[in-house]
Amino acid sequence: MENIDWKSLPFGYLKTDYNTRCTYRDGKWGKIEISDSEYVNVHIAATGLHYGQEAFEGLKAFMGKDGKVRLFRWQENAERLRNSANGILMQEVPNEIFYESIITVIKNNKRFIPPYGSGASLYLRPLLFGSGAKVGISPADEYTFLVFATPVGPYFKQGFKPVDMLLTREFDRAAPRGTGNIKVGGNYAAGLRGMRKAHANGFASVLFLDAKEKKYIDECGPANFFGIKNNTYITPKSDSILPSITNKSLIELAKDLGLNAERRPITDVELETFEEVGACGTAAVISPIRKIVDDETGKTYHYTKDDIPGPISTKLYHKLQAIQTGDEPDKFGWVEIVKID
Repeated sequence: MENIDWKSLPFGYLKTDYNTRCTYRDGKWGKIEISDSEYVNVHIAATGLHYGQEAFEGLKAFMGKDGKVRLFRWQENAERLRNSANGILMQEVPNEIFYESIITVIKNNKRFIPPYGSGASLYLRPLLFGSGAKVGISPADEYTFLVFATPVGPYFKQGFKPVDMLLTREFDRAAPRGTGNIKVGGNYAAGLRGMRKAHANGFASVLFLDAKEKKYIDECGPANFFGIKNNTYITPKSDSILPSITNKSLIELAKDLGLNAERRPITDVELETFEEVGACGTAAVISPIRKIVDDETGKTYHYTKDDIPGPISTKLYHKLQAIQTGDEPDKFGWVEIVKID
C-alpha cells in the first residue's frame, strides 16, 4: 500500500475501502451488506443514542512471514459480544454472521493489512447498537451490527516500552453489579475523566480501583492489570472487570512457561510486592509498567531497571506475538488462517 509508513502507524483510525452492515428487524437478521461509506444513517430516537444500547469488540489480523493472514481467537470475541448484548438486552449476533462479517472485511481490505515485521496489524472493530426508535426507556426492536477495519500500530506510542500509570480514587470506572464486565461504551465514557487527569500529569494511563471499597485493583484504563512475583502471574478477579482475551491467553502462556497463575482480588497495598507489572489487552498486547504513582498518598511504586521491561513480561509478549504471526506453532488452536484469494 503506497504512502503508508507501516512502522510509524499510531493506534488510530485510517480510512479503508469497505465495511459491512447487518440489521436485525422483524424478529430476524437480514443479509450482510458491504459498504464503502464511513457513515451510518441512524434514527434520531435510536436506543443506541439515547439509552446506551451499544457494545463493541476489538480483534486483530496479522500478516505472517509466510504471507498468510492469521486471525486471533475470533470465537472469544463473538462470545464476549453475545455476553455484552445480553447484559444490556440487545439481540445477540449469531456466530455465522459475526464470522462472515469479519472475514468479508479482511478480504475486502487486504491492501491495508500491514506487512510482516512492521509491528502493525489490521484492527477489526465489530459494533452492535440499538438502531430502533424508542422514546420510553426499553430495549429496541431493531439492531444494527457492523464491522470496519483499520491498520494500527501499538496502543501506546512507546510500543513495548515501560509506561507510567496514575492510580486514582477520584473517579470510578464501573459500579459493582453494573456493566464493568461487558464491553459497552459507557464504561469507557466513565473512564475518560480519569484518563484525562492521568494524561494531563504526564502518565500514559490511569489505574482504577474498585468503586465500592477503593482498595482493590480494577483496570488500567482500557486494559487488564497483571503482576508477577514468586514465579506467579497474578491478575485481578472482579465482577466489574472486562474479561480480556489477551489476558486469558497470557494466563495459558504463563503456565506453559512454567509459571503459576492466579486470578484473585489484588489490593493496592500489594502493589509494592510485585517484581513486574503490566497492562494487557488487544490494543496494547502488553504494556510493561515502569512505575505507578498514587495520586492521593503520593507513594510511588517502581518496577523496572534502566527502563527495561521485566524478563517474564518480555517472554510473554514475544511468545504471544510469535503465535499471532505464525513464527511459532499454535498448539493452543488460537489462530485461524484466512484464505484471502
